[in-house]
Amino acid sequence: MPWVQVRLAITPEQAEKYEDALLEVGAVSVTFMDAEDQPIFEPDLGTTPLWSHTHLLALFEADTDEAALVSHLQLLTGGELPEHQIERIEDQDWERSWMDNFQPMRFGRRLWIVPSWHAAPEPEAVNLLLDPGLAFGTGTHPTTALCLEWLDGQELAGCNVLDFGCGSGILAIAALLLGARQAVGTDIDPQALEASRDNASRNGIEPARFPVYLPEDLPREPADVVVANILAGPLVSLAPQLAALVKQGGRLALSGILAEQAEEVRAAYADSFELDPTAEKDGWIRISGRRR
Repeated sequence: MPWVQVRLAITPEQAEKYEDALLEVGAVSVTFMDAEDQPIFEPDLGTTPLWSHTHLLALFEADTDEAALVSHLQLLTGGELPEHQIERIEDQDWERSWMDNFQPMRFGRRLWIVPSWHAAPEPEAVNLLLDPGLAFGTGTHPTTALCLEWLDGQELAGCNVLDFGCGSGILAIAALLLGARQAVGTDIDPQALEASRDNASRNGIEPARFPVYLPEDLPREPADVVVANILAGPLVSLAPQLAALVKQGGRLALSGILAEQAEEVRAAYADSFELDPTAEKDGWIRISGRRR
């Protein structure tokens, strides 16, 4: 069955008014979308921030009268609609369409992230089975990709790895599949810890090789390799703690850093680490180095 889709270009201040109006006139779904690829980081507790330029997408039944719909919306909102577009779209297998957006991805020379509904492109490579989910980290974001590429280039055999802010567990699991002896994960979100356990099990990782902890329960034992894909602010404030979690001569990789934040983060770690040249991908940064 085809649908009528209405797209409105709105500001955050207009969001509630137009969402209510669209639902009032019979929208079967309303979705907020970023109009300009503007990231939102670390929102205040209890808030749901929107982008400064937001698109509001609403779906209506196929027999909706478009002219009457616009007139009704104008009456409800008290004036002309903001910039908008109305089009008819064909129905489709939404689940299949969503799945098709996630293809196997290669990182470095030998590491692949493979969704469960795909065959591994290179069965003899290091294949990490991972489906998109609620916890952050599926390899599609540049910060995750930078860390995966770095791990692929490390000699990990026999190493202990700490994944600080583990999300889906993707970095720790990749390290284990690439030869690490054990990995430890920590995250402030209990749901992330559960996702990490599930993803490890799917990849044949025994729980003893990948224990996960809330930060307050994390054993303070230095690791050979530490990866932290979080945000620049926490990376700076946690620099002494993270440095202490890396063994002397051990390796560190940090990501979740915008290009303009790189120097501040490098400065926070320069005294404790011999830092490598900064790596960049799509405006995001990875900082790595070896503990002095």
